[in-house]
Amino acid sequence: MYERWAIQGLDRVASPALLVRPRVVEQNVERMIDLCGGPKRLRPHVKTHKMDEVMRIQMSAGIDKFKASTIAEVEMCLAAGAQDVLLAYSPVGPSPDRLIQLAEAYPDARLSFLADDEAALLAIIKRCVKTEVPLGVFVDFDCGMGRTGTSSVEDVVRITQLVCSSAGLSFEGVHAYDGHVREPNPAARREIWSQAMSTVEGALAELAKAGHLVPAVVGGGSPTFGFHARLREWQCSPGTSLFWDHGYKSAYPDLPFQNAAAVLTRVISKPGTNRLCLDLGHKAVASEGPLNKRIHLIGLEHAHFVSHSEEHLVLESEDADQFQAGDHLLGIPFHICPTVALYREATLIRNAEVTRETWEVTARNRSLTI
Repeated sequence: MYERWAIQGLDRVASPALLVRPRVVEQNVERMIDLCGGPKRLRPHVKTHKMDEVMRIQMSAGIDKFKASTIAEVEMCLAAGAQDVLLAYSPVGPSPDRLIQLAEAYPDARLSFLADDEAALLAIIKRCVKTEVPLGVFVDFDCGMGRTGTSSVEDVVRITQLVCSSAGLSFEGVHAYDGHVREPNPAARREIWSQAMSTVEGALAELAKAGHLVPAVVGGGSPTFGFHARLREWQCSPGTSLFWDHGYKSAYPDLPFQNAAAVLTRVISKPGTNRLCLDLGHKAVASEGPLNKRIHLIGLEHAHFVSHSEEHLVLESEDADQFQAGDHLLGIPFHICPTVALYREATLIRNAEVTRETWEVTARNRSLTI
C-alpha cells in the first residue's frame, strides 16, 4: 500500500520526525479542486496542517477562502494573504477581543465566526459596537453530530435576526458540520449524509420564510467531501484531504487522496524475543485511538502493539529479528491532524529523497502575536 515511501537520506534525520511530500500535497489540492469543479467553492480547514506553506500552495491554486479552529490559525491565514477566513468556533473568554484585533489589523479581509448561542453572541455584540471593521457570522446548525451548533430551527432564525439587527456584525450564512457521518460503505454513508442534509434544508427553508437571504452554506468534512462537491453548491471545507492519513485511507478508499505525511521512527531497543521498542511515544503520534489504531508501520503491518507511553512504543512481531537497534521505520498515522501539532516543523521529501528544507508548523501554538 505504501511502496512509494522508499526514501533516500533518512539517516540524516533525527527521529521521531514528521515528513511531508510537497508534490503529493499539491496533487491532493488538485484533486480537491477537480471534485468541486473549480477552487471557488472550497473553504479548506487548516487545522490538519497548521502550515503557512500549505496555505500558499492552496492560494496559488486559486483557493481564497479558509476555515480555522483557533485564533492562531486565523492569524496564520491572514498573514499568508487569505482574504476570507472563518473561525469555526464560537469565540468566548478573551477570544472576541482577539478576533476584533485581527479584523482591525487586516481590514481588507473578511473575518467571520460561528454563533449558536444568543447569550454568547450578545457578549460579542457589546464588544463590536465600537469597531469600524464588521465581523461576519455563520449560524452554526447541528445536523446530527451533537458537538456544537443548535438543532433548533427556531434558534437559527432568532440568532440570524439578532445578527442582522446588530451593528458591527454581518450575516454570512449557515455552517453545518456532518462529522458524525463516517460510515465506510459509500452508499450507506451517502444515505446518512442525505438525512443529515435534509435537516439543514429545513433550517434554510425557515430562514427564507422569515425573509433572510442566506449568502452561503459551509458544509462537510473529508468523509462527505465527495457528496458535497458533486451534489450541492455549498462551500466545502475538508481538512484531512490535504495530508490524508491511514484512518481515512483505509476507511474511505472511494476518495481520491494520497498520504502526503508520515512519521519517521527508529528501533531503540529489542527487549525480548520478537519484541521491538520504538522512539514513538504519545508525544510523537496522535494517541486518542485504540492501541492498535495509532500508526500503520510500513514493513511491520501485522505487528502487535504491546504498550504506548510518553516516549516509547513497544510491539511484538515475528519479523522482529530482521531489525537492529538504530534501524528506521516509516509510519502513517491513523489521525494526522493532532500528530502534526506535536511537531515544530516537517522535513520535506522531494523525488524520494530528504531535502534540507523544512516547513514550520506555524499555528502549532494557541497564540502567534495576538
